[in-house]
Amino acid sequence: MTQQLILDLLLPSAPSLDNFVVGENGQALDALRNWETGHAIYLWGPPGSGRTHLLRATASGLNGLYHGPTDSPAILKDIATGDYLQHRLIAIDNVELLDADGQAALFALYNRWREVAATRHSFALILAGDRAPMAMPLREDLRTRLGWDLVFRLELLSDQDRAEVLKARAGERGLQLSPEVISWILTHYARDMSRLSELVDSLDSYSLEKRRAITLPLLKDFLASSQT
Repeated sequence: MTQQLILDLLLPSAPSLDNFVVGENGQALDALRNWETGHAIYLWGPPGSGRTHLLRATASGLNGLYHGPTDSPAILKDIATGDYLQHRLIAIDNVELLDADGQAALFALYNRWREVAATRHSFALILAGDRAPMAMPLREDLRTRLGWDLVFRLELLSDQDRAEVLKARAGERGLQLSPEVISWILTHYARDMSRLSELVDSLDSYSLEKRRAITLPLLKDFLASSQT
């Protein structure tokens, strides 16, 4: 088992808007905090920019629905054509992966969203993909709809931002991480800050168990113990 795989096995904290590390994405975060029914938000950016984190966090509220790439497009079709709308917010992730049926279902959902936007049955659409609306590998009429309302590009955190967050997370637990440890983590770990925070928590517990400070040898010992 590789070190990267061991690190990936650490369970992340539940995504929320509060534990999303903003970086240069303040406008997108503000829009998600203040979403309104009858409006749509489209987020796009590279892997690791926080798209799924933000969609899951936003949909976790009252009457929200998260639809991921492995979920059936029939779910969206049923919402678009059903008599009763039970969700006030529908978040649809990885739009670029939708097949023909999924695209048809999303097109119907957009039409339903527009039809009820000014009524008491209105709902919000939050969508995410890996590229700008007009560059999406989707049918033309659907690409156009992705850009109908608010569109935000999500930027990756810089290594400096991630290093500062690691230091702050460690400081909250009364820990000090050496530059050597931080550099190793940034080199070997994913960019998802919730996963980085979980790693700091796990290292804290391990260092308490071993009664040793968090150093690079301790980190490597922790990885070795995770293999057993």
